[in-house]
Amino acid sequence: MSFFKFETYDLVVCGAGPAGLMAACTYAKRTQGAGRVLLLDKKAPWKEPIFCAEAVSANRLAKLWPIDRSWVRGRISGIYFTSPDRHRAEFYSKDCGLILDRSGFHHALADGCAEAGVECHFDALVKSLARNDDGTWNVCVKGPESVTETVKAKAVVDATGPGARLTHGIECLEGIEAGDTDLEPAIFAVAEGIEHSPEHIELFFGSEFPDGYGWIFPRDGVEVNIGFVLGKNVKLGVSLREKLKSFIAERYPKANVKAIYGGMIACGQSERPMARCGLFKAGDAASCVNPISRSGIVESMLCGKIVAESTVEWLAASAPEVREKIEASVLDRWMEALGRTHLQIARAKPGFNAIKDSQFDRAAKSLSKLPREKQTLFRIFFTVLCASPSLIWKMRSFLK
Repeated sequence: MSFFKFETYDLVVCGAGPAGLMAACTYAKRTQGAGRVLLLDKKAPWKEPIFCAEAVSANRLAKLWPIDRSWVRGRISGIYFTSPDRHRAEFYSKDCGLILDRSGFHHALADGCAEAGVECHFDALVKSLARNDDGTWNVCVKGPESVTETVKAKAVVDATGPGARLTHGIECLEGIEAGDTDLEPAIFAVAEGIEHSPEHIELFFGSEFPDGYGWIFPRDGVEVNIGFVLGKNVKLGVSLREKLKSFIAERYPKANVKAIYGGMIACGQSERPMARCGLFKAGDAASCVNPISRSGIVESMLCGKIVAESTVEWLAASAPEVREKIEASVLDRWMEALGRTHLQIARAKPGFNAIKDSQFDRAAKSLSKLPREKQTLFRIFFTVLCASPSLIWKMRSFLK
């Protein structure tokens, strides 16, 4: 007996991270429950959620989903920018951000999907996709007790995360794969005993984190998320794990590391098509990530929303040329919303990565002497530029 309600669905969403959850929920709401939408993941989205990037903009999130205190660990009122010699600049803005309980947050999104009429299976691993002669998709799924079934989808959303292996090798999708070149190594620990401000994120810059940066995200006033991301081409003489342990031991000798997590994360903004042949890519699978901060939660949700709105239009159309125009428009819609900004940031990234430790130190030392209210993001950015005059030339395309 099948564990799915139907043999054919209007939309199958693969992956229940922020992008997939938002896409499924948006589609169901836009079709008012009339469309058959299936959401698949190998595990419940509230189990073992990714701790990395727990901080989000309160204003940007509120535009996409009602904020509930039950899944907010705390509120952020600023960011510390710390240079290699530990001079610290501070950007302050009361209640500018939130620290999420990712487990509770994902549970709320999943509940929203179920309430909107999405059929959710969080014990179903999508094994492969194959396109049929009639333009539909066969979705091969390994479900409970390793039983494999195939369901048919008129349209598919790939929200399977960085790398998006699910779509590799499918001939009609050539050119839309994210590819391994869009991935960077990141590692972080959940730790106690680290002195920190529960209302501030702290970011570390300099050659200690080549082509990347380090961070401390407060969690609950006791625990912190401490880690770093490095450039994709950086070669280290030690493992990421050893480097993280050394960083923590040197700066925070009283720290108690409770767990360490690591992996490859999306790191940039792709200009590849986001849809083709009735398959739509969303979130990290489409490389819709801030190239410098590597932030992706709200970005993924916004991308999922845009993709879902596009699939509603695509499924309502019947003419192939109309559907092709809708597919082509997905990237344009994303670029209009956030992608162009990401591309500007991406052009600035090499120049930012070229800043020397002495220049970071000089800028942070100068900023640290100013009253907090004068340490605006613009002033911080401008001071770093002044500390590194050659950077202005390197970033000229970004500044136009």
